[in-house]
Amino acid sequence: MDEYIERYGAERLWTATVALLAAAVALAAVLFPQRIYVDLIWQYYWGPVVADAHGWSCVAWADGNPVHCSEVGPNAGPTAEPGYTFVSYAGYIPTLVLMAIGILFLVRRLEIERYRAGFFALFPFMLFGGALRVVEDTSVAAYRETGELMMELPWIGFLISPLIYFTVALLTVITVVVAVWLDRTDRVSGYEYPLAAIGTAYLTLTLAYLGYASTQPYADFHPLLLLTTLVGATLATAITWLLIGEFAPEINRGTEYMGVVVIWAHAVDGVANVIGLDWATAFGLEHNLTPKHPINGAIVDITGSVLPPNVVDTIGAAWPFLLVKLVAATFVVWVFNEEIFDEQPRFAILMLITVVAVGLGPGTRDMLRATFGV
Repeated sequence: MDEYIERYGAERLWTATVALLAAAVALAAVLFPQRIYVDLIWQYYWGPVVADAHGWSCVAWADGNPVHCSEVGPNAGPTAEPGYTFVSYAGYIPTLVLMAIGILFLVRRLEIERYRAGFFALFPFMLFGGALRVVEDTSVAAYRETGELMMELPWIGFLISPLIYFTVALLTVITVVVAVWLDRTDRVSGYEYPLAAIGTAYLTLTLAYLGYASTQPYADFHPLLLLTTLVGATLATAITWLLIGEFAPEINRGTEYMGVVVIWAHAVDGVANVIGLDWATAFGLEHNLTPKHPINGAIVDITGSVLPPNVVDTIGAAWPFLLVKLVAATFVVWVFNEEIFDEQPRFAILMLITVVAVGLGPGTRDMLRATFGV
């Protein structure tokens, strides 16, 4: 492998790998439409997106037309539900890794050096991704009210997980290139300033749209839920950070204050899930949210089966998810030690950005989805 990398170059091998994989999947879908496209790609990847776009709990393949499961007979094709499965994870995780490697090559070509400044400048984009996802949630709410999607498929699919990660990544890459160009042409004193400004503009416009949507019959506004989530996540982060500093200060020597962002991102995801899954009705929503990820769904099921029903009714079943997120985030902060930043700073920063996005994206979505009642 090292010989091939040295002979052809890592970037060319990455490009060839992506092209060959895409061609292989497309060819397999054409040659074996039922087994590859319908039973695999549609059932585990596109079907969940279609179901999510309509707000359906189940979608069925019926002679090439996706319909609600209640509208088909027993001989219908495969069915799909919104959210992820372990099969879809098996496809998405390698794709995410390939995408991260491609971005790493781009960062190297742009010769970006102030990595930590770029990390903090990208923070608005991580919030923007979750907020943009809620735009699709408002589309689902509008569909239930009017019977029409705000944006037709397949385009609305690019605002649904996991395709939204590629949408936000593309916007981010374009913005990074523009910001670096502004820096290199001496129009700004540092690429991080326009990068943060444009990301903040994306976020502001998205929140403004959600604010408008909250005035429509299909949405609502619950500011106390938003405040409780942010305060709860901040308190959980502060306690975790103080415990690290008191008992294991070596954990955050590599990431320094970037570690706070990592932990806070996953604390938001944890608190948003706890509130949304167990206590949304206490803030005025008609019903609690349902888990869409196998991991938090499994945690809720295990907690509900282990603890007595009266205890679950009192403290809920989703709270262990917050503890798992805090422990996992702390582990990540510990893994990215000083040695990694000294030897592979680009890789370390890119991986930290990915870790924050994976936590803060869904966390922001769950928080704002409950806040706006969609």
